[in-house]
Amino acid sequence: MKTKIITIVGKSNSGKTTLLEKLIPHLTERGYKIGSVKHAHDGFEMDKKGKDSWRHRKAGANATLVISENKVAIVKDDKQDYIKKMRSYLFDMDIVLAEGFKKQKLPKIEVFRKESVHKKPLCLDDENLIAFVTNSNYKPDVPLFGLEDIHQIADFIELNFLKR
Repeated sequence: MKTKIITIVGKSNSGKTTLLEKLIPHLTERGYKIGSVKHAHDGFEMDKKGKDSWRHRKAGANATLVISENKVAIVKDDKQDYIKKMRSYLFDMDIVLAEGFKKQKLPKIEVFRKESVHKKPLCLDDENLIAFVTNSNYKPDVPLFGLEDIHQIADFIELNFLKR
């Protein structure tokens, strides 16, 4: 079975991270294993210059795994598309909530605040838009939620993606 992925999209400073910070605990309290993904631009480095794992990568390792008693982190060369990467690395999660990835053909929940410097939402015409979280007057033809309707958004995800 393919891992389910929902993207949380919106323009910069729209509240995507805040929504995820509130939504993840609601779903984990219900017993679900949640994977999260944040889009990063090429050239990002997880490890600090001079650390052993950084030195391993600079020496030419294609993958570096950092392991502690309770955590694991990997930096690995991988040319697969975004969706395949999410599914292959987070295959054991009940659902993956990905911040960003607005151009991917994945279910999208858009966050749009009326206080935003941006004049209009990103995905009003996107066939993959499944829900809209806002305090504005925009009302696309998908379920609408307020910025603080976290319990209801969790219910929506559970009903439509986790309890099928």
